[in-house]
Amino acid sequence: MSTGQVSALLAPVVALNIWTFVMEGWMYKTRIPVYTKMNLRNTSTKRELDAMTPANVRWKADNYNHLMEQPTQFYAIALVLALAGKDDKIDIMLSWSYVAVRVVHSLVHSTNNHIMTRFSLFVTSSAILAVMTGRAALLVF
Repeated sequence: MSTGQVSALLAPVVALNIWTFVMEGWMYKTRIPVYTKMNLRNTSTKRELDAMTPANVRWKADNYNHLMEQPTQFYAIALVLALAGKDDKIDIMLSWSYVAVRVVHSLVHSTNNHIMTRFSLFVTSSAILAVMTGRAALLVF
């Protein structure tokens, strides 16, 4: 990455952030109508609320929360690679692959929530992230 030029690794970072906002909007769109119809108490616990919320509504919130977990590692590693000037075709392809797999994971989780499909997608995204982490480690150690 030359001075003054934006690393191509930043586009997948921004794309996954945009996707996270899409999921947040979808969560609110499905959650607010359900909660509006419920007789909620200010003392309701998360567990009580989850028990009253239909699973297909809960899945969107669960997925949004998951987008606050492992993807934070992706953001950090992508930024390390970008700052180190290591934005070659392999790293760019890995980054976009990670984002694509996470988007598909979100769609599966939020619609039919097929566990084995979700698990396979999670393992795939983890493997991609592990390769990216290894490539970053080779740069900094």
